[in-house]
Amino acid sequence: MPVLPKIAEYADELTAIRRDFHQHPEIGFEEVRTSGIVAEKLKGWGIEVHTGLARTGVVGVLKGKGEGSKTVGLRADMDALPMDEQTNLPYASKNPGRFHGCGHDSHTTMLLGAARYLAETRDFSGTAVFIFQPAEEGLGGARTMLKDGLFDKFPCDEIYGMHNNPLAEPNKVGVKPGAAMAGASFFDITINGVGSHGAMPHHSKDPIVIASALVQSLQSIVSRNVPAVDTAVLSVTQVHSGSAYNVVPDKAVISGTIRYFKDEVMELIHHRVRSLCNGMAQAYEISIDVDLRNIFDVLMNDPALSEAYLDAAREIVGAENVEETREVATGSEDFADMLKVVPGAYCTLGHKGTVPVHNPGFILDDDMLPVGSSIMARIVEKRLAS
Repeated sequence: MPVLPKIAEYADELTAIRRDFHQHPEIGFEEVRTSGIVAEKLKGWGIEVHTGLARTGVVGVLKGKGEGSKTVGLRADMDALPMDEQTNLPYASKNPGRFHGCGHDSHTTMLLGAARYLAETRDFSGTAVFIFQPAEEGLGGARTMLKDGLFDKFPCDEIYGMHNNPLAEPNKVGVKPGAAMAGASFFDITINGVGSHGAMPHHSKDPIVIASALVQSLQSIVSRNVPAVDTAVLSVTQVHSGSAYNVVPDKAVISGTIRYFKDEVMELIHHRVRSLCNGMAQAYEISIDVDLRNIFDVLMNDPALSEAYLDAAREIVGAENVEETREVATGSEDFADMLKVVPGAYCTLGHKGTVPVHNPGFILDDDMLPVGSSIMARIVEKRLAS
């Protein structure tokens, strides 16, 4: 089965919707315009709509023709990145410092396409729940929806998500059963030194010297403390200090991220970060404040539901374009938080392009929209078959 015929009929409309979202990107918890459009379209298709979860989240509920009691959830994220776009597209971002550089505009659009198709056909028994989530990019949108009672108000038996992939061949669908994407923590380390004149550093306790030593020491955690058979990443991505050529500053801030695939590895790294900071503070007779925040859980795909997702994808893109992948991704995705509560699976869908996501020159291929919508719709029809 190729792209579902009904979805193919309104492929141009999906492109128009996606490009409109692209022109008007909104970052986490500010997706007021985006969520308003989503709610309006769902209502227009006769879908029961609920708003206000996690401030800007939207949930649609649709019952099929049959009387089944099972519920399947589909989820898409809506937020953009806080960065400038450099694509020169005619529909480029109109909002400075805001860019759909990760493809969430396509995720939202594909879920809308699936929702419209299912509303028009209702060829399933049970209930479909369409979850439009805000603030995926490190701001805790999934956790906030859960805190607001997402699955208490809209119980799901299983749930599915999707992400575009410009580094895969067009229409290639991949799912990694089990641990698929890394959990993540962010950290901010503030070194409270003593400032001085730049020509008299002996009067200081130089936070830049201490920060330099600490950055080097932090790099030893993965290589010397994490077991060699485990995968982990610790990256210092920001160093901030100083304001003048002739002043030794009194503070320096180091920030970065930790990625892991086991909670015990995360706990080990957190412990070592704090231990190294405590040791540096004692050695240099200063204080160091450590702020470690777990942002994403490890994304765990249910093996059986991963195969069900692949089976649905085969009917749309063909068996030759579907694979059970073996490699884990060190990127993170807060759909993992939903998968800790409800079993499900998360797939990637390839599209034309050579520029990776989170790059100012990233361009999404609109040809993927009806494909993704069809896969999402088909998994509902198959899992809620009469």
